Amino acid sequence: MSALQTFLDRAPGETWGVVCEDGEPRRIFLSRDEDHPANRLEAESIGRVTALLPGGGGAFVDLGAGEPFGFLPKGAGAVGEAVHVAVTAEPRGGKGPTLKRVGDGQGAPRLLKAGPGVADWLARTAPGVVPETGAPAIEVVREARELALAALVMEGGLDVAVERTRAMVNVDIDHAGEAGRDGMRARLAANRRGMTLAARRIALKNWGGLVAIDLVGTSLPPEPVMAGAKISFQDTGVTFGPLSRFGVLQLSLPWTHTPIEEVLFGVSGERRRRTEQIDAVRNLRHALATDRSSPWVSLAVPEGEAGDIASLTVGLGPRGRVVADPGLAVGTYELREG
Repeated sequence: MSALQTFLDRAPGETWGVVCEDGEPRRIFLSRDEDHPANRLEAESIGRVTALLPGGGGAFVDLGAGEPFGFLPKGAGAVGEAVHVAVTAEPRGGKGPTLKRVGDGQGAPRLLKAGPGVADWLARTAPGVVPETGAPAIEVVREARELALAALVMEGGLDVAVERTRAMVNVDIDHAGEAGRDGMRARLAANRRGMTLAARRIALKNWGGLVAIDLVGTSLPPEPVMAGAKISFQDTGVTFGPLSRFGVLQLSLPWTHTPIEEVLFGVSGERRRRTEQIDAVRNLRHALATDRSSPWVSLAVPEGEAGDIASLTVGLGPRGRVVADPGLAVGTYELREG
């Protein structure tokens, strides 16, 4: 049986949860303090219908979280109507959350029930497993983040590229091959492993939607390919499409959480500076947890950023300091031990 471990890093600015299986990060749950709780998965709110799409194509709903408004595919009556809705998919790509109608509503837009927090998602994914915190959690978060943001997965002779466009997720599986092995058998084995690696990386990134997998080889026998795909994407809510004669498999995965890169950096990079500041303070927290001999550890920051970073250092204790250094360039941070 596989061994599940969970890690929880809760700090001012953001909270990370990581689920590891056999020592490898498999799922990330990430929440930023600035995100509105009404937009989180499974949150329930009273919303107000602001616009109807022609032909019953759905409606936009104001949840009291500002724009972009939520999207209700069906169940809206008229503009101005109050509805009780729940979030089925968090915001992504500059679009608001996807909603389902729970019932009728009354009154102004407001949050009725918050969605599960990061610790709740960990408990759901790994029931009965107590999350590790502190320095071990910070170290696992670093590893999980690096994996989630990487586009390439390399293992042995396999090279799997996983990339997302506005329309879909593209997976390209390449295989160097081995001399002396049966060509078709080797291709099928490479495709099985490649699909497993791709499925794990897509899950780590919190991606969904249409997925096109460019497999190794063409004119592949569909039965073993589909059997491998079903194993690789099991328990994901996947819907399979066709396998083309050119060796491309199509499938669709449900959207749930906001993609990791959008939580960290925003859709257009507007969160990048804040993320860098949070990372710098995380490094300070790790240093304080692992270096018990130094009387203090300082985080030197650019003079103009000291005020912004101060809010992220609540609860660090007297050993942790933030000092403004006018000689540091914007976006540059240094740990200094004493």
